Amino acid sequence: MKWWPFRKPVSSEATTPAPPALAEAAPADMSRLLRLESEETQALDAARSRLRIIGMALALGFSILGIKAVTMATGGAIERAPRLVADTGPAARGDIFDRTGQVLATTLDTHSLYADATEVWDPVETAQALRTVLPHLDEDRLIRDLSSRRPFVWIQRNLTPRQRQAVFSLGLPGVGFRSEPRRVYPRGRLASHIVGYTDRDLNGLAGSERAFNSALSAGDGRPVALSIDMGVQFHIDEVLRLAMAEFEALAAVGVVMDVRSGEIVGMVSLPDYDPNRPMDAAAGERLNRAAQSVYEMGSTFKAFTVALALEAGTATMESGYDASNPLRLGGHTINDYHAEERWLTLSEIFTHSSNIGSSLMALEAGGEAQRGFLGDLRLLERAPIELAESADPILPRQWYETETATISYGHGIAVSPIATVAAFAAIANDGVYVPPTLLPVAANETVLSERVMSSETARDVLSLMRDNVANGTGGRAEAEGYRVAGKTGTAEKPSRGGYDSDRLISSFSAVFPYDDPQYAVLVMLDEPQGNESTYGYATGGWTAAPATGEIISRIAPILGVERRDADPDSRAQLVRAALMPEMIP
Repeated sequence: MKWWPFRKPVSSEATTPAPPALAEAAPADMSRLLRLESEETQALDAARSRLRIIGMALALGFSILGIKAVTMATGGAIERAPRLVADTGPAARGDIFDRTGQVLATTLDTHSLYADATEVWDPVETAQALRTVLPHLDEDRLIRDLSSRRPFVWIQRNLTPRQRQAVFSLGLPGVGFRSEPRRVYPRGRLASHIVGYTDRDLNGLAGSERAFNSALSAGDGRPVALSIDMGVQFHIDEVLRLAMAEFEALAAVGVVMDVRSGEIVGMVSLPDYDPNRPMDAAAGERLNRAAQSVYEMGSTFKAFTVALALEAGTATMESGYDASNPLRLGGHTINDYHAEERWLTLSEIFTHSSNIGSSLMALEAGGEAQRGFLGDLRLLERAPIELAESADPILPRQWYETETATISYGHGIAVSPIATVAAFAAIANDGVYVPPTLLPVAANETVLSERVMSSETARDVLSLMRDNVANGTGGRAEAEGYRVAGKTGTAEKPSRGGYDSDRLISSFSAVFPYDDPQYAVLVMLDEPQGNESTYGYATGGWTAAPATGEIISRIAPILGVERRDADPDSRAQLVRAALMPEMIP
């Protein structure tokens, strides 16, 4: 803007008389006086204009400072996007739900703390002040970062509201906040291995977060519903924790699968972790033992051996084998845990869990047939479930007679619990294999499946499993009213030069209800210890079977399984088990 000196208009017909001094002046003097007056007036007006400009500039500056002071007084440290980090955080991520609609994972906005080191007045004082409210910060590293003169350094991501308020109250120059999304897991440890977790940028790293990462992060983020029922999950978790404590086990696994749809309705791996703080957990706690670990499952494999022999036509339900003496193969001797030392029928081999009889049965069918049958049950490959953690089995380098015999009773091959329970589900599902899944299956949805054994074979094996609970080694797995069928498993852990008889993998594989199979259950304890209540036994019949029965009793009502009166034979078996503990190896 240009300022012009004010001048009075001049008229040819003046109406105001001139001052006397000027009236008396000569024309030449008058001209000189008018010129002097005009120059002085112009200089004075120019000075006034400059003062006005300076005054307006000062007023504008003080106004800006005033606004800034008010902002700091009412809103704390100025929050602005860091210059080296984009304002936009990770794209929205979909929520994860269980089959009943419970939220298992969601995303909330949180504040993260950063600093512009170029605006930090005193790095040491600032670091010390921050540690008064965030004591876990590394002071030396923080001082280095604040002294770096970098325009942006992270101090801490994902503050709690209380932490943010405490930092804000410090009023530290150069310190600011940035709003960021954070993944939150409302159920904490419960189902942690199923749900998994993400990194700070919301990329799935484990569990369903990783398995369904594309869907969860696509566009605005699609929600994903899982097949898990959190009511079922809670009871599996609670029973396994009690069993681990009672038998001082190193770890435990529990899996429940719908045999017709393949849906996993519950899966627990202990020890576990809090997915809200996954890096605080040890690697062993983040390990999903149900899918990511493989084990020699012991005598549970005898169910597959019987099915193999029946399916291959090398045995019938009336067949028998000589288990009078230990079996010697390739420099190895195979014994029975409780040797009957006599001829055993196929049914007795199963209910007495005879390693000798099972080995003879498998050798008669042949190693090639055994390998093919276990392959059909998907036991020679990683379990076909969505989890990226699903582990490959450990298979023998060669498959000769010795391997055929030991694999018949679950030694010499290591598979995951998920793969094992899916194979048992095929027996329960009339001989049809359905891949396990973590996604819910609609009632009218076509399920991918494959027949792996005849209906007759499946029914025969299932009847042996029921007899094993009613009259054999699985008696403690009975859940009154739900007619459990199942098989115990006890495997010695491999050690240098052989197997360690003091370190066991004890398990129980079950199906219920027997006359209308709906669910398969597997419970496994890693290195349980016998106690007074088990007469010192740590085998599957004493440790894993009771936990299985308790789980079934709790979850059957949740799953809508009809309760019926227990079989008289089942009640009698419970009495015999209490009086004759040697029956439950």
